[in-house]
Amino acid sequence: MLVEFLEQEAFSINTADSLRDGARMISDIGPQLVILDVMLPDGSGLDLLRQLRARGEMVRVLLLTARGDPADRVLGLELGADDYLVKPFEPRELLARLRALLRRPETLTNSTLLLGSLELDTKRRVVTVRGSPILLTGTEFGLLHALLGKNGQVCTRDDLSQLALGRNAQLYDRSIDTHISNLRRKLSGSLIAIDSVRGAGYVLTEQDSSQ
Repeated sequence: MLVEFLEQEAFSINTADSLRDGARMISDIGPQLVILDVMLPDGSGLDLLRQLRARGEMVRVLLLTARGDPADRVLGLELGADDYLVKPFEPRELLARLRALLRRPETLTNSTLLLGSLELDTKRRVVTVRGSPILLTGTEFGLLHALLGKNGQVCTRDDLSQLALGRNAQLYDRSIDTHISNLRRKLSGSLIAIDSVRGAGYVLTEQDSSQ
């Protein structure tokens, strides 16, 4: 049903019925976006998500699941999903979320951005700290890129949502906060901090190594 609906909306769709076939298809085709069901015949889609992110794949991933508990949504985002939709859902909502993710810019500029030991290469889409690479999801890369581009100024949650997710921030949607938490964890020990500014947003700062 979804394939038929999305093809009517001019999407080119490939399908896989198992984790093994899905992993092979993603490797062979290199899609712009993956709609990933959590419950699959040979295991959990979350395992495939882990594999994708572990090898540095930045492909956009939207999870579909019947499990709507907030803890499950947070887990999916922490593992590297870009968005999350709970069944049952309206096909039009899925369409809107897919289009929002596809509108998300791949890069904001064609340059290398620096802050202390942190280096972000927008052409190669590589992030390093003291020369060592850090594996980020596409959303985490977009968030870090947006924060670096602000040159120490506050970046609002709406700005971050637009740049990283391709949509306006929603009042009760904590996706950005979860992605920021994941990014903080990956930057821990680097002297690069993401500070929360109450009521405003987030700002990227370099900590004093002497403290």
